[in-house]
Amino acid sequence: MRTSSLAHCIIAVVMAAAAPAAVAQTYPTKPIKLVAPSTPGDAPDVIARLVADKLSIVLGQQVVVENRPGAGGIVGSEAVARAAPDGYTLIMGNAGSHGINAAVYANLPYDIQRDFAPVSQVAVAPNVMVINPSLPAKTVAEFVAYAKSQPGKLSYASGGNGSSAHMSMELFKSMAGVDIQHIPYKGSSPALTDLVAGQVAVFIGNMPPTVPLVKAGKLRALAVTTKTHSALMPELPTIAESGLPGYETVAWFGVLAPAGTPPEIVNRLSLEIGKIARSPEMREKLLAMGAEPVGGSPAEFRAVIDRDIAKWKPLAQKVGIKVD
Repeated sequence: MRTSSLAHCIIAVVMAAAAPAAVAQTYPTKPIKLVAPSTPGDAPDVIARLVADKLSIVLGQQVVVENRPGAGGIVGSEAVARAAPDGYTLIMGNAGSHGINAAVYANLPYDIQRDFAPVSQVAVAPNVMVINPSLPAKTVAEFVAYAKSQPGKLSYASGGNGSSAHMSMELFKSMAGVDIQHIPYKGSSPALTDLVAGQVAVFIGNMPPTVPLVKAGKLRALAVTTKTHSALMPELPTIAESGLPGYETVAWFGVLAPAGTPPEIVNRLSLEIGKIARSPEMREKLLAMGAEPVGGSPAEFRAVIDRDIAKWKPLAQKVGIKVD
């Protein structure tokens, strides 16, 4: 009897040890949903679709991108935070939805650091400052002088309150000493549409959806927000070297799952997404949009998120940005 009990215990231990491996080997058995917390055409949406196409092939199941825009990424993020932690609902997070929001929203319906399992960073990109071509400014310095000549009369667009574009422009206003009104939109696509139409004057946002409009002559690019020049538009100066030393903002994009997703699934997804991000084909497509591939482990991606939140919280307090 004791021998039988011991045998059962040994079998149970072996089965428990084998369970994680079995989970990883059988996953996925059905389509996966990858949420883009933005409108179609925004950078998170574009990058999500590039990843989904390749991930569908390597996993053998369709990865479907679902756009869930609204409230600076909160709508889509909340849906994923509350989803079953089984690896079948993921999100293409970004510096706004999973970095800045923790700093500017007092009552998020979830905790970014507690309720998500980082999977893998996919790409980073400079933000770029663009204006409507009808404005007389050709440089950042000229734009600052133009804005100071008519305080409160110009407006800038963003993808929503608390978005990366919002924070980037508020930082610019604070450092440049200009008075420009904020017009929030539900995503960068409608914001850029109104910028092209001349309804707003300026936008600082992700490079991927902006570059085609600049190349088509519909927008004028003044500078990038990173410390170094962009490989895609090397002729553009940085804002820091254009009269605002110390200015820097960086956009990043990465996949996250609901907290509690089995680590075996998270690690498998991280491995595959990292391979996709660093593949020659993906690198070429990302660079064409002004982004650079990253990849990386879940722990490395978590460190990026933690650093971003630590950076933006004191900045939001300093410039008085708070979204209810």
